[in-house]
Amino acid sequence: MKVQEIKNKMIAVKENESSLKDLNSTSKVSIWNLFLFIVAFCFQDLRSYFDAHRKYIDYRLAHEKAGTLPWYRIMALAFQNGFDLIADTDKFQNETATSEEIDASKIIKYATANDGEVPGTIVIKVATEINGKLSRITSQQEESLEQYFEEIKFAGDDITVINHLADKLFLTLKIYRDALVLDETGMSILHGNKPIEEALQQFMKELPFDGELILQSLVDKLQAIKGVKIAHIVEVKSSSLDASKDTHGTPQLIEVSKIPASGYFEIETFENISYVV
Repeated sequence: MKVQEIKNKMIAVKENESSLKDLNSTSKVSIWNLFLFIVAFCFQDLRSYFDAHRKYIDYRLAHEKAGTLPWYRIMALAFQNGFDLIADTDKFQNETATSEEIDASKIIKYATANDGEVPGTIVIKVATEINGKLSRITSQQEESLEQYFEEIKFAGDDITVINHLADKLFLTLKIYRDALVLDETGMSILHGNKPIEEALQQFMKELPFDGELILQSLVDKLQAIKGVKIAHIVEVKSSSLDASKDTHGTPQLIEVSKIPASGYFEIETFENISYVV
């Protein structure tokens, strides 16, 4: 409700009060008119605070209720490597630590929590960030994270932590180019950069962690580049880590979309992009 609407309601109430009949000035700067405006403005301001508080409470109830999937995700992001828990709680002992030490200990930068295929199982995918790139945490850090979940999980929940190298993405593309803008290697004639490769890297960064790669969205991203007439996907494959062998498996064809097993993709090479006129 706008300030003027609130003020109009108060004016209507005033008009029905015989004891206020002397407040009849039509001037916009009359004392009673200004007073009602101030009250209406404060009322609207207070209402905005209440609305924001209600949204905050609703969010907390929906996402931070203990034992839910959103709660497990939040707890993964709250993990502090090298810190012990306060006994019988899910809080870390931070009394003697500096804010810098606490921030540095929060190594999990990305996380999702989903139900596993077997009832009662929860799959938590995690990743850290090194030099601006998503990466897996070390084996020692993974061991500590698993122990952390063993201590805070709800009875009956079976937690599986997925901490894998990025799924490899193999792109075979044919870019029909404007020869006035892009050369035969895909380089911008004007700026000297490679906008297709840059757009592909940006597209990977824009994908939500554990989000779905949609090939049509990838095409749309490339079509928006100056100098690209047609972006044609010849073939796209991906390969996820085989945890038992610690190597990536055989690349599998992506026909429409794909959710990475690790939670994120990494483009293997740009050498299979051809530029034609």
